[in-house]
Amino acid sequence: MYFIYILESLKDSNHYVGLTSDVDKRLKYHNSGYVKSTKHRMSFKLVYKEKYQTRLEAREREKYLKSYSGSKEKLSILEAL
Repeated sequence: MYFIYILESLKDSNHYVGLTSDVDKRLKYHNSGYVKSTKHRMSFKLVYKEKYQTRLEAREREKYLKSYSGSKEKLSILEAL
């Protein structure tokens, strides 16, 4: 089982989209400063996740949400929360 997730920075309210097989463990990594790309925006809270059967499906969704065309859908997801 794989997940794509969206984190919100408690520091500046920016969002980060990622992929993992263990959301709780990955959130702890982000909040401990082990992830280079988010280290400067700690701390985070989990605001959204989706479950996928394969890593490939999850990776495709992650790439889409990080793309220009997927950013509109990401915004819609965040506004619905």
